[in-house]
Amino acid sequence: MTTAFTIDISVLDAAPRHWERRPLWTILQRRENSNHPQEQLLSVYRDHGIVPKSTRDDNYNKPSEDLSAYLLVEPGDLVLNKMKTWQGSLAVSKYRGIVSPAYYVCKLTGEVYSRYIHHILRSWPYIHIYQSLSKGIRPNQWDLPFDEFRAIPILLPPLEEQRRIADFLDAETARIDSLLQERDKQRSALAEREVSIIASVLSGGASADTGKSTGWPWLPYIPTDWSVGPVYAYYATDLGKMLNKERSSGPNKKPYLRNANIHWYEIDISDVATMTFEPEDYHRYLLQPGDLLVCEGGAGIAEAAVWDGRIQECFYQKSLHRVRSISHLPVEWLMYWLKLAKYVGLFTAEGNIATIPHLTGEQLRSYRIPIPSNGNQLAARITKQITHIKEIDTSLKRAQELLQERRRALITAAVTGEFDVSTASGRGIED
Repeated sequence: MTTAFTIDISVLDAAPRHWERRPLWTILQRRENSNHPQEQLLSVYRDHGIVPKSTRDDNYNKPSEDLSAYLLVEPGDLVLNKMKTWQGSLAVSKYRGIVSPAYYVCKLTGEVYSRYIHHILRSWPYIHIYQSLSKGIRPNQWDLPFDEFRAIPILLPPLEEQRRIADFLDAETARIDSLLQERDKQRSALAEREVSIIASVLSGGASADTGKSTGWPWLPYIPTDWSVGPVYAYYATDLGKMLNKERSSGPNKKPYLRNANIHWYEIDISDVATMTFEPEDYHRYLLQPGDLLVCEGGAGIAEAAVWDGRIQECFYQKSLHRVRSISHLPVEWLMYWLKLAKYVGLFTAEGNIATIPHLTGEQLRSYRIPIPSNGNQLAARITKQITHIKEIDTSLKRAQELLQERRRALITAAVTGEFDVSTASGRGIED
């Protein structure tokens, strides 16, 4: 579920009359101070502001080998990722360091309190303004021209009022962020529990004393009456291919599923593409309820879900493996094996990663998996427990969304003068 928080930028016009309105260029000055390669790298996050790059492991942008062109950032500087400002990727820095030369770095000037500027420029009304001014380059990359950014009007209360607003928001957003982190920890614990359940059932609960060795360090033992066999002996697999997309209309244009539609245990049909399939391709690419779809590459490598037939005559296409059982083992058994194998890094270690990770059809078919005699019952046991975990996770995710909505609404109300922060408490956040 996505958040529902929206705001009309006309709230800026309703700010207190004693607040100044002036263009941003009156309080900031762009600067390009380079040739400081020895300084620490900084990252700009939509949710976290500016942090040292070394403190997080979720920034996959690779820095240049030569950092001499990178721009120096001083504490108190405003930094914008101009390609993602429309998402809120801008912040006032607490740190000294360097950022990509593709960013804007600005020194704040005049009678302004830097933390107030940090909050107001990251507030929802301003993000809407950036979205309207940014120019599309490619998906998720929208360039914000600096001349248009610097002309945006800024609301400026008296300096002491700026300080009070910033202090209030620092405290209240810290409280909300703490609650969000707790929800993250709870969701991470659920994810660990999910993998633990899968590993326990896939191993049959066997140990060194009660089972036999598999030779796999991540699933070392299985019951003595189980066997080990290759995927191809128990499942038929096919990889989709790129087909004719020239004709945009006509009786042969059919819905099809892509990599982006597949997530663990779930298939998202909110954005299903269509394309031309010739009648001779129908049997080859037509999905049947009960087919397992497995992502072939990219960040979602090996993610898998079972097709439930929600769309009549639905097909699959490039970057998806279709798997059907040809044995007593249900496709869910393989799906859970894939989940555990990805968790332990099997596909990262063994996949074809010349460009991006790939799970080829040959690799998938050749993997060896544990073979129980009662696969249906065991897979159903996993499904039941994971369904319960997902229900809890959905509740936690919704709680996070509500907290994020609350955070945005609180910031917007404070920086537009909707309430006097000197008398506001922020009570009710936990509720």
